[in-house]
Amino acid sequence: MSQGTRIAGRFAELARAGRAGLVTYLACGDPDAATFAALLAGLPDAGADLIEIGMPFSDPMADGPAIQAASLRALKSGMTLAGTLAIVHAFRQQDQATPIVLMGYYNPIYRYGVQHFIADAKAAGVDGVIVVDLPPEHDDELCLPALASGLDFIRLATPTTDDKRLPAVLAHTAGFIYYVSIAGITGTKSAAAETVAAAVARIKRHSALPVAVGFGIRTPEQAAAIARIADAAVVGSALVDRVAALVDAEGKAKPGLVAAVLDQVRALSQGVRAARGAAAKASAS
Repeated sequence: MSQGTRIAGRFAELARAGRAGLVTYLACGDPDAATFAALLAGLPDAGADLIEIGMPFSDPMADGPAIQAASLRALKSGMTLAGTLAIVHAFRQQDQATPIVLMGYYNPIYRYGVQHFIADAKAAGVDGVIVVDLPPEHDDELCLPALASGLDFIRLATPTTDDKRLPAVLAHTAGFIYYVSIAGITGTKSAAAETVAAAVARIKRHSALPVAVGFGIRTPEQAAAIARIADAAVVGSALVDRVAALVDAEGKAKPGLVAAVLDQVRALSQGVRAARGAAAKASAS
């Protein structure tokens, strides 16, 4: 499958299967490049349908303490944007099917060089980017060049994105829409399913793109609740917390870190995969 169609293709597969997807997030290079590469390699078999990779940055302002700490661990271990792309390139030698989305902030991309980044990301096998601090008013900076090159530019919608603002947010969005289910930083709280359902329905009135919901999803039960509502559930802070719990005082991975994180992904995936079947059984009984 060609790079530009991997995200659309995966959501089409999920729709045919009658289920939502699981999107996992980890910071690249956390706690070190080798451990992260092992985690990345294991995510698809553990049940990750799409993979978000955080581009480490020293000031991740939209992220809570867990992801901030993960980004700092990655930077301390020597991870760079070039290193992130190299890890994705190595992953692509073994996996040509799983969509990869880079998530982060504009500063590292700007310093790397926008056109240089786009070319290298495509060559590495990246399918899309989420840049949380580039609003639609700055689409000329990265969004439009990325789309022109075949990289999906995935936009965030939030509880404060009203109907007047939503068309501007969605105008140049591709791949899927990432609905941030809470107002605030990552990893702090979760939203009621009824509130999320209303928000997803509103977004779908404006766009035919799949809607993935993130922020505040930590357990298989919470992931299942979102999977009954949206096209995908995004889990990040909970996985990052598991990594942090298995890092020693020197920032080194303890034995069993990779297995523990992948086991957590399996549990989340099982919740997501069973969600709609359980809902159908409940409605039939």
